[in-house]
Amino acid sequence: MDHLRSMFDLSLTWELLQQGFVQQALLAAGLLGVLAGVLGPLVVSRQMAFSVHGTSELSLTGAAFALLVGFDVGAGALLGSILAGAVFGLLGVYARQRDSVIGVVLAFGMGLSVLFLTLYPGRQGTAFSLLTGQVVAVGLHGVTLMAITTGVVLAVLAVVYRPLLFLSTDPEVAAAHGVPVRFLTVLFAMLVGAAAAQGVQIVGALLVMSLLITPGAAASHVTSSPARATILSLVFALTSALGGIVLSLAPALPVSVFVTTISFGIYLGCRLIGRYRSGGRRGAPTEVAVVRAPEHVH
Repeated sequence: MDHLRSMFDLSLTWELLQQGFVQQALLAAGLLGVLAGVLGPLVVSRQMAFSVHGTSELSLTGAAFALLVGFDVGAGALLGSILAGAVFGLLGVYARQRDSVIGVVLAFGMGLSVLFLTLYPGRQGTAFSLLTGQVVAVGLHGVTLMAITTGVVLAVLAVVYRPLLFLSTDPEVAAAHGVPVRFLTVLFAMLVGAAAAQGVQIVGALLVMSLLITPGAAASHVTSSPARATILSLVFALTSALGGIVLSLAPALPVSVFVTTISFGIYLGCRLIGRYRSGGRRGAPTEVAVVRAPEHVH
């Protein structure tokens, strides 16, 4: 009951919002929300939900190894995720191959994570935070790393967005038109890996999907326009990330609890809107196509 009452303690929430570490956490969450919002619709349209899960779990492997050897945890998670994304992209170009590849690599990576966390001699609470997030510990260095990563990911995505959109719509037709399927598959997997690594510090390796998948999936229920889907996904991701931090301040509960709750609530709302628009007909599609093939790919 005390936690329930403290959730509505607006004065305490406002007081905490004045603290530097909270403001840094909000900035970090905003950067993650931008990444997740932009990448989410493409992740959904390419049916890469399991890939995001695998990448986020393997970011734990990199973070756990960094923790064990005294290296920067954020950089370790980033390297682990990008490496995992590259492996997934190289070995699983086509959807029919992807799940089995991810399952095999994920099992091996999680075994290494268990080993590294078991060997870690420090506080177990620090190791546990890699699973559930510890946003207040992001710090200025973490925010700087996230800002650089966000800038690089968005810049690369801006360059390859049109062919990637075409590839996400119809891989076979895209390949026939000369779109570099393997290169874009590997590159996009690495971009998703970089985003997943940033989420480890905020919502933890176990719950990154709540930001990288749920907002995009929610947007897919209410629009078929790629531009509108991206804008909605961006709004949903930012609302979940920033709202989750603000709501977690007063009760001092893990931020991941609130982030996942908000994102799931948004998803349910969008799903209901989608069903209402379709008239609730049986057999109506449960997902609206997020992307359409562009007429020309340069």
